[in-house]
Amino acid sequence: MPQITVHVNNQPYVVVCDDGEESHLQELAEFLDKEVTNLKENFGQVGDGRLLMMAGLMVADKLSEALAKIEAMQAEVEKLRSEREAEIEQTHEQEETVAAKLEEAAKHIEALSEQISAAS
Repeated sequence: MPQITVHVNNQPYVVVCDDGEESHLQELAEFLDKEVTNLKENFGQVGDGRLLMMAGLMVADKLSEALAKIEAMQAEVEKLRSEREAEIEQTHEQEETVAAKLEEAAKHIEALSEQISAAS
């Protein structure tokens, strides 16, 4: 398993990851470092532990919001899927009704045609 060094708050951290995950882990560390940097700009240097905890909470809050949005979108997709299925069912029913009426009209026309032929 590869080891990489990431930097958060100008501190190096050696982290082990799966093969091929190095760049993703580096991106995550950069994201966390940006949160820490933003917090330092707003609150000053309040200690590494506290900064990392606050940054973790900020990241967790963003994750929570993203998960809530995903859940809402999944519910909307399911609603739209159900509405679509209901519309398809309604269309099939309408097609069957139209087909039955056309068949009835065709039989009526055929009967009229036979009457006209018989009268001629």
